[in-house]
Amino acid sequence: MADMIEIRWHGRGGQGTVTAAKVLADACLSSGRYVQAFPEYGPERAGAPLRAYNRISTKELRMHCPVLKPQVISVVDATLLDSINVAEGATKEAIFIVNTSKDPKEVRAKLKAEPEQKIFTIDATKIAIECIGRALPNAPMLGALCKATNLVSLEHLLEDVRKSFGKKFSQKIIDGNLEATRRGYGEVKEG
Repeated sequence: MADMIEIRWHGRGGQGTVTAAKVLADACLSSGRYVQAFPEYGPERAGAPLRAYNRISTKELRMHCPVLKPQVISVVDATLLDSINVAEGATKEAIFIVNTSKDPKEVRAKLKAEPEQKIFTIDATKIAIECIGRALPNAPMLGALCKATNLVSLEHLLEDVRKSFGKKFSQKIIDGNLEATRRGYGEVKEG
C-alpha cells in the first residue's frame, strides 16, 4: 500500500454512503493505520447527491481538506454517472467501484476511463434488497471496495461492520449487513 490512499464516495442521501466511509475508517484504524472519514454536504435531503471521503495512511494525517486526487472512487448510485463527473481529479491508476448491474466494460466506456484505471462493478442494491430487505447498498459496497483495494481484510471489515451496526440495530439487521458485505466481496466484477 502507498503511504496514503485517498477515497472519494459518491452517493445520495439515505443510501448509507457516509456510514460506509466511517465503517471503512474504523476497519483501517483497528488494523493500525491513521484514518479520516468525513462527508461533504449542505442542506441536502434524502436522495440528494453527496460526497464522502476517506484518507488512510501509514503516517499521521495532517491535512484536512476534501480529496481532490482520489486513488479510489466508490459510486454508490450509478445514476450519478449521468449527472456529475465522478472521475474528476482521479489519478491515472484510479480504481472505480460502481453499484450497477452493468458489465465493467460498459462502465469503462461511459467513464472514458484510462487504460491503467481499474473498473469494478457490483449490483449492491440487489444484494442489499436480498440480504437486508431495503435498498441500502453501503454494506455490499464496502465488501466490493475491500476486495478491489485490499486495504483491509474481509475479516477485519466484517468485525467493524458488526461493531458499527451492532450499536443501532437488531441481530437480524446486523446479520443481513454481514451477509451483504460478504456477498459484495464475493460478487464484485473487474473489467
